[in-house]
Amino acid sequence: MSLEVIGAGFGRTGTMSLKVALEELGFGPCYHMIEVFKNPEHVEHWEAAREGRAKWEGFFKDYRAAVDWPAAAFYEELMDLFPEAKVILTVRDPDRWYESARSTIYRIQSVPSSPIIALAAPFVPRIRRMRRVARMASGLAWDDVFHGRFDDRGYAIEVFDRWNEGVERRVPAERLLVYQVKEGWEPLCDFLGVPVPHGKPFPHLNDAETFRKRIRRLKTLALVAVTAGAVLAGLSLLYLRSRARR
Repeated sequence: MSLEVIGAGFGRTGTMSLKVALEELGFGPCYHMIEVFKNPEHVEHWEAAREGRAKWEGFFKDYRAAVDWPAAAFYEELMDLFPEAKVILTVRDPDRWYESARSTIYRIQSVPSSPIIALAAPFVPRIRRMRRVARMASGLAWDDVFHGRFDDRGYAIEVFDRWNEGVERRVPAERLLVYQVKEGWEPLCDFLGVPVPHGKPFPHLNDAETFRKRIRRLKTLALVAVTAGAVLAGLSLLYLRSRARR
């Protein structure tokens, strides 16, 4: 199996909806950032890619498509590796993109380093995985792409626009679809040469409120873990004191 579709669009441009749509059309499994959370061992590969020493051969052997970060950051390398693959650049209004990214994926970067999360990490494997993936994603996106200046709205939007212009300039027109997920099935299916799914509504997933709920659930999980750890530590201390008095 090899990649047939490469997503070049930034996160928060409908990449999760595109992932589900591609899988519905038969271009699955589709790689997405959520795959890194499921497979934390992939972090090593993406860290190597940031340093220009990734071994791409075989990495996508189980996937037919790849969208969203971190794969989108390396769309040019993937285009060379998979010369028959088509490229989809997901776009949206720059101001709306910035607000969405700032309130979701940018906001979550501070969660792994928060005291409650750091305290819970030793007890909860899910939190440990999240912290490792978040560090990689933060370096790749906020440091490498936005140069640590995402808080500067004007600069971030300039980077967003410049990235999209660069994709349109570098990808041959016959291989590229510039796409907004609100356009639905028709332009996507036409580009990929497949029929529109009969009676299937186009997926619209991972909206900002859903993302914020995930952040709240993660913080709640961390709080429960830390509280449980403190209770167990207190009970252990009481037990040891009672033994010492005997």
